[in-house]
Amino acid sequence: MTERPTNEANGTEKLEAIQAVVDRVTSWQDGATEGTVADELRKGFGEVGVDVPGEDVARLADAIESRHGAVSAADVLSA
Repeated sequence: MTERPTNEANGTEKLEAIQAVVDRVTSWQDGATEGTVADELRKGFGEVGVDVPGEDVARLADAIESRHGAVSAADVLSA
């Protein structure tokens, strides 16, 4: 019998996938037009198969657009 992963493990994997997308979008976002960051986040989340609510996408996009450096998805989403 195979053990089923715990919710915590699933949450950790999801957060790691979200962070990877955030890092990728952050790396090129300088000078991106308004809305492009959110669109690219949605596209990236779709590619990795992670469902992120629109409100969280908006919060992450705002953080990426307002900061010039690394963005911690965990910090943004827990605020």
